[in-house]
Amino acid sequence: MSKGNINVSVENIFPLIKKFLYSDHEIFLRELISNATDATTKLKHLISIGEAQVALGNPKIEIAINKDDKTLSIKDQGLGMTAEEVEKYINQIAFSGAEEFLEKYKDDKNETGVIGHFGLGFYSAFMVADKVEIITKSFKEEAAAHWTCDGSPQYTLEAHDKTDRGTEIILHIAEDSLEFLEEGKIRGLLTKYNRFNQVPIKFGTKQVNDPDFTPQTITDEEGKETKEPHRQIEVDDIINNTDPAWTKKPSELEAEDYSNFYRELYPTQFEESLFHIHLNVDYPFNLTGILFFPKLSQNLDMQKDKIQLYQNQVFVTDNVEGIVPDFLQMLKGVIDSPDIPLNVSRSYLQADGAVKKISGYITKKVADKLSSLFKNNREDFEQKWNDIKVIIEYGMLSEEKFFDKAKKFALYPTVDNSYFTFDELVEKTKDAQTDKDGNHIILYAANKDAQHPYIEAAKAKGYEVLLLDSPIVSHLMQKLETSGGDTKVQFTRVDADHVDNLIKKDDTVISKLSDEEKETLKPIIEGAIKKESYTVQLEAMDSSASPFLITVPEFMRRMKEMSATGGGMMGMGNLPEMYNLVVNTNHQLITDILAADAEKQEQLVSQAFDLAKLSQNLLHGEELTNFIKRSYELIK
Repeated sequence: MSKGNINVSVENIFPLIKKFLYSDHEIFLRELISNATDATTKLKHLISIGEAQVALGNPKIEIAINKDDKTLSIKDQGLGMTAEEVEKYINQIAFSGAEEFLEKYKDDKNETGVIGHFGLGFYSAFMVADKVEIITKSFKEEAAAHWTCDGSPQYTLEAHDKTDRGTEIILHIAEDSLEFLEEGKIRGLLTKYNRFNQVPIKFGTKQVNDPDFTPQTITDEEGKETKEPHRQIEVDDIINNTDPAWTKKPSELEAEDYSNFYRELYPTQFEESLFHIHLNVDYPFNLTGILFFPKLSQNLDMQKDKIQLYQNQVFVTDNVEGIVPDFLQMLKGVIDSPDIPLNVSRSYLQADGAVKKISGYITKKVADKLSSLFKNNREDFEQKWNDIKVIIEYGMLSEEKFFDKAKKFALYPTVDNSYFTFDELVEKTKDAQTDKDGNHIILYAANKDAQHPYIEAAKAKGYEVLLLDSPIVSHLMQKLETSGGDTKVQFTRVDADHVDNLIKKDDTVISKLSDEEKETLKPIIEGAIKKESYTVQLEAMDSSASPFLITVPEFMRRMKEMSATGGGMMGMGNLPEMYNLVVNTNHQLITDILAADAEKQEQLVSQAFDLAKLSQNLLHGEELTNFIKRSYELIK
């Protein structure tokens, strides 16, 4: 047996590692299993190139709890180490890396050290253990070694009688970490971090039906037949799927395989995904994965089932900010890349050139997939539009390259359930909906029921009315208006004004009222309504149009909407609601109001005004009650 001191200048380094190395102590298990996986896969590689003359067998990693001894062990059947290798890799390289890390980052709360650079995975064990043992035997058939350290720079290294190849790490769990001796806790961590590990992980055993046993039919004394129960056998409880869908080529998978993998990833997700995108690239970086489009509809909230980031099939985080563009973080699925630089705790991504390239690649793959779906089966794409439009619209706003591609497949539905791309829409409406000043007006509604009278008035003129009801559509319209090139396209909600004012043509309607009558009429109407919230606007319209029409100026309404969802002019979202009351001077009711006495005038104006508010869902509370009473009086 040999004893020694690890040559470090930091006294009692382990408490410092425990304090500074990781913010989340539970990842010690992930790190130790990752080391065991590396040892197994490296041995497999050495065998394949003829440098290890041993049989690989069916290696697995075994996790075991011993509550009596307060130990947790991680055992593999990989490379193993000789005593010299233990001295080199455990006492020298890893410890020097730990010291370098501490010297560099102990005063830096925003450390960004790369874990692979320091080789610190093994020492995460000391976050939960006050003593750690390594029992290891190399594939080179040399004597086994037994290393022990109690959390100080002193260690012991001696021979051991271990005969099977591989490494066992035994953690003597500290009193403040006894939760890691609970089976439920460990099983939860294995499921979280290692359910797709490359090497099978055994955690205890389980009872299953014996596949080689065929139950016999038993006949009792009364001649009644029953089958004997299945024979149970005990087998290893392997907790992981070593061959998940994203590690395979798309040509090896059927639609059912993707559907099954989606349910495996999100067992509490009952709805199927709409479609998937399989990522597979090996140059200039290595990246695999599968992204799923879930049904989102109007929901802009980030989903609880997020995209999961893996590194060589080991879970890292579901915080993929940076590597996945913001607009795609509403998707679900898996991304796996060994080329993503992580900080020392593998918990946060580092911003660098590689990450930006990966983000750009993912954006391009998603755009290409959507374009392909649109071209190959437009009808199906249209049916899915309401469930995917929020993601696409958000992407068009946030990523210029995505915007350029998406302009060719983003859809704009009408109130009559027709779908147009932007170019199709411009071509379809340019003749009928270009006003006398050359402005091409695209009319839209946000709610078919609430804006029904305005929609019908526009359709009577032969105009197309879009149905744009997503929460960020105001921002998108603003972008489309400013990126249309020479086309003077303007989006206007159909209730922003009377339809003749929305798209002004050369022909004008003559008012039946003289200028003097208009001057008399305006104060009558203003006196009967809340003047501070409404601007009275006298307009000569068709006599069949409504006498009173409430509109919201497009600019004011859009700025308020944009401010409410982030953007637009600061403070616009807090402005009081302002409306236009458009009075049709050619309607018979307006003539009747002018001819009536003062009491009758107020009654007629109030009734017509309330009807206009009712059509815009603006009549509530006491005003609604008074309107109902007044209406009953009028029909007596």
